Amino acid sequence: MNPELLRTLAPQVLAALVRRYGDFEACEDAVQEALLAASQQWPTAGVPDHPKGWLITAASRRRIEQLRSDSARRQREESVALAEPPDPARVSGVDDTLTLLLLCCHPSLSRPSQVALTLRAVGGLTTAEIARAFLVPEATIGQRISRAKRSLRGERLAGVRHPERLAAVLQVLYLIFTEGHTASSGGSVSRVELTTEAIRLVRVLRTELPADGEVTGLLALMLLTEARRSARVSAAGALVPLAAQDRTLWNAGFIEEGVALITDVLATAPIGPYQLQAAIAAVHAEAASAESTDWVQILTLYDLLRVVAPGPMVTLNRVVAFAQVHGAEAGLMELAGVELAEHYRVDAVRGHLLEESGDFAGARAAYLAAARRTLSLPEQGYLQARAAKLTP
Repeated sequence: MNPELLRTLAPQVLAALVRRYGDFEACEDAVQEALLAASQQWPTAGVPDHPKGWLITAASRRRIEQLRSDSARRQREESVALAEPPDPARVSGVDDTLTLLLLCCHPSLSRPSQVALTLRAVGGLTTAEIARAFLVPEATIGQRISRAKRSLRGERLAGVRHPERLAAVLQVLYLIFTEGHTASSGGSVSRVELTTEAIRLVRVLRTELPADGEVTGLLALMLLTEARRSARVSAAGALVPLAAQDRTLWNAGFIEEGVALITDVLATAPIGPYQLQAAIAAVHAEAASAESTDWVQILTLYDLLRVVAPGPMVTLNRVVAFAQVHGAEAGLMELAGVELAEHYRVDAVRGHLLEESGDFAGARAAYLAAARRTLSLPEQGYLQARAAKLTP
């Protein structure tokens, strides 16, 4: 039996139960028991003709048992929720993964809770796997998921497909990806399980929303960014900056797919921030070397991105492009206007620009300040090494 089948069907089965019975937490428990039963029975009995229907039937029976065992909910036993479980052969073939994603990103939930619940209910990651990925105690993730499921008690899937909810889903998936691509703490540069899962979920979204420009833009951005993963770490485990990466190690398949996606969507859909970021990543990907990068085009794209989606991190990234086009001293003047005074990346960019302008003492101090502020051990090592090279 293919484990991916259960992983793909799990969110669809959960969505079907939540739509039918409500109470996200209880339905999720019932689905987990159905998945366990399938993993035990299918390898010997064979995969049923209608696996999704089989799982919905098994989970529905478990949910009905839960209801009947709870005397406080005896009234609900007489409701439509207690109808016979659906015939597996007649279950709808609609994929409810997007609908469940929208529910997991309910506006009543905090962003950390949205991320944890999405990875648990839609991604199929265990609580322990999520905790390891974000380097927090398993109990903390467990509490977030439990609180989120309690908050969604009574919520049904009807009416959750609001356009404004999609923006929250994209933000959550991008947050999952960025944490995987550049781990904010710990000893690893990246966490491939998070980037892989984020890309998989965006592919699911695009299957349901092929005409949405921002969904396609986000997929292109993730692919073009993930394409560089193998070149971001040296054989010794040290962080390798973009300019020094061996571009022959980049994933050519991801680059080809990402460039094709962003080229097509820019010509057919209204421009959005994910598309612009993907376009910037495409310019880097198509450059044969760091020296041949078209920084003028990148600066133009950042200028447009600053209008479409202004923010301090966009401004900081634009400063890097601005300095490449107009020089380090001009970049330092632009850096003075960035509203991220306490963020380590501001000190890192300042150190780079000071080094480029010849102020080695100032650059060394900036690199060390950045190293003190980041929780990522590989980045600390990289910044300290840059500072050490400038020691008199």
